[in-house]
Amino acid sequence: MQRTSTELKRVALNGPTMGTRWSALLHLPPWFDAAELQRALAQAVAQVDAQMSTWKPDSDLNRFSNADKGVWVDLPDDLLLVLEASIAIGRASDGAFEIGVGDAIGAWGFGHQSADLKSIKRARLASRRPAYDCLEIDRTAGRARKHASISLDLNGIAKGYGVDRLAGAARAFGLDAGLFAIDGELRALGAQPDGRAWSIAVERPDYDRRAPHSMIEVVDAAVATSGDYRHWVEIDGKRLSHTIDPRKGMPLLQSPASVTVTAKDCMSADAWATAMMVLGEERGMLLAKSLGLSLLFLYRDSDHRAGCGVFER
Repeated sequence: MQRTSTELKRVALNGPTMGTRWSALLHLPPWFDAAELQRALAQAVAQVDAQMSTWKPDSDLNRFSNADKGVWVDLPDDLLLVLEASIAIGRASDGAFEIGVGDAIGAWGFGHQSADLKSIKRARLASRRPAYDCLEIDRTAGRARKHASISLDLNGIAKGYGVDRLAGAARAFGLDAGLFAIDGELRALGAQPDGRAWSIAVERPDYDRRAPHSMIEVVDAAVATSGDYRHWVEIDGKRLSHTIDPRKGMPLLQSPASVTVTAKDCMSADAWATAMMVLGEERGMLLAKSLGLSLLFLYRDSDHRAGCGVFER
């Protein structure tokens, strides 16, 4: 007999990860052990953080970044999968999504230390080969190697993958519905118990307050937002977004205020949201038509009022 929504209890779980918090919203039967699920969800995102963090000196990503050119490095399959996806999205976006800008991210103050002018100059003058041109992945053998020096950073895709891992951990418990999130990256499994879609708020791109701009309804889909209004540095009185222009090794000077992407999985949505910030509305919407992505661009006019451009597949 199928259980009705009235037999289920709404449960919200959360915990720390990647310098922020993960969350899960589920409707569980009364007998379900939510504490065991909490541990599994926490373990899933902790594994992603241990492999892909740029902040943890002993992470697998840092171990690979520090390896010599041409040397095969054994890596866990989760990290290889994310590197493989990063390469594919980097190539498909013509370099708008790029994981080889870790030096620029650090130089401009978005890493462990404050912005540093000497490091900024080096990052801007650096000769760069895109990750899709200098990384080689061998998933079958569980290894990867670099054909050029590259400073890797997966902050534009790892949180999305972490959300996918949360959803996967819930599925391992036999759950086929729930809403999972890390920051502005979310994934919906199935629908709500009464059959309704999950409602997700898209924030207004305001620097000093949190307020919804619009709502998106999703079933079995992922949503990710990248914007200029939550993480920035101020240099000489100018506020600079954390999104790096891979061509210049510096923060974007002109970009949408935010881009929200809907896709099948959160790893892809996360990466494409970053890519679309770099591409901008005109080029981004043209590309989205061939990729099956739904986009919401938010931007500001001269009075800082939010407007939007939308492409729905």
